[in-house]
Amino acid sequence: MRSSNPVFSREGSFTRDSGYAGFGTTQQAPHAGGQPTGSPYANNPYGNNPYAQQPGAQQPHGQQPLTAEQLAEMYQAPSAGPLATGRMTLDDVVARTAMTLLTLVAAGAVAWFALPDSGYGAAIVAAFAAFVVGMVISFKRSVSPPLILAYAGLEGFFLGAITKVFNTIWPGIAIQAVLGTAAVFGAILIAYKSGRIRVTPRYTRIGLTIAMGFLGLLLINLVASFFGADMGLRSGPLGIAVGLVGVALGAFFLSLDFAAIEEAIRQGAPQQEAWRAAFGLTLSLVWIYIEMLRLIAILRGDD
Repeated sequence: MRSSNPVFSREGSFTRDSGYAGFGTTQQAPHAGGQPTGSPYANNPYGNNPYAQQPGAQQPHGQQPLTAEQLAEMYQAPSAGPLATGRMTLDDVVARTAMTLLTLVAAGAVAWFALPDSGYGAAIVAAFAAFVVGMVISFKRSVSPPLILAYAGLEGFFLGAITKVFNTIWPGIAIQAVLGTAAVFGAILIAYKSGRIRVTPRYTRIGLTIAMGFLGLLLINLVASFFGADMGLRSGPLGIAVGLVGVALGAFFLSLDFAAIEEAIRQGAPQQEAWRAAFGLTLSLVWIYIEMLRLIAILRGDD
C-alpha cells in the first residue's frame, strides 16, 4: 500500500504501491508471475515487499553454502530483535516521534517567552522556513533526522508565536487547543486499532477529494483577502463548519499515517524509516492543532 500522505509516498520510502492512492490510476494486466506488468516486482515471485530477501539467492563470491548442521543451529538460535535486524519497530516510531514533538514544544516555549505579544513577523518567517524545510524532507529520497528536527524546531517556534497572540486575545485558548488535539489523536488511534476506521481505497479517495477541495477553498479565500473581500471563513456558522472540516481532515491524515506505519513494520522497513514516520505524524498533529486553534477562536469570538 502506498500512503496518500506525501511524506510516505516518496520512492524509496517504506510503503507498498497498490495504485489506489492517486487519481486516474488504472489497473494493469496481470503478469505471468502474478504481479502487474510494468511493476518493479513483475519478475519477483516473492511478492512486492521491497525489503524481503529471496530464498535461494546466490551466495556472495567465495562463500560456501550452509550445511544441514549450520542451518539447524540457526533455527535453534533465539530470534533476532530489532537491534540485530535493523528493522523498524513501533517502539522506534514512538521514540522518534517523542523526540520530534519535544523539539517542537521546546521551540514553542522559546517563542512564547522571548517574543512580544504581537510577534507576527517572527511567526511568519518561522512558518516560511518550516515550509521550505518540510518540502525538502518530503522530496528527499533518504531520511535526514537533523532536517526533521530542524523542521520541528521551526514549526514549534511558529506555533508558539501565534499561540501567544491568540492566547492574549482569548486567554486559555492554548491549553484548550492542546487538549483538543490530544483528544482527536487518542480518538483516531482507538478507532483505528479497534477496526472502526479502515483505510480502504474508497476511504482514501473520498478523503483526498475533500482535502483538495478544502485547500482550494482556503487558497481562494487567501486571494480574495488581498482584494479586501471576506468569504466569511473566519467567523460565523460558515467559519465553524470550515473549522470542523479542517479538524476532520487532520484526523483523516492521522489514519493514513497509522496505516502506513503498520504496513512498514509488517514489511520490515529499515529502522531509519522511523524518522520518516515521526515526521508524518508531526505534520498531521500540527495540522490538527492549527485548525483546532482557529475553530476555538471562532467559537469564542464574542468573548
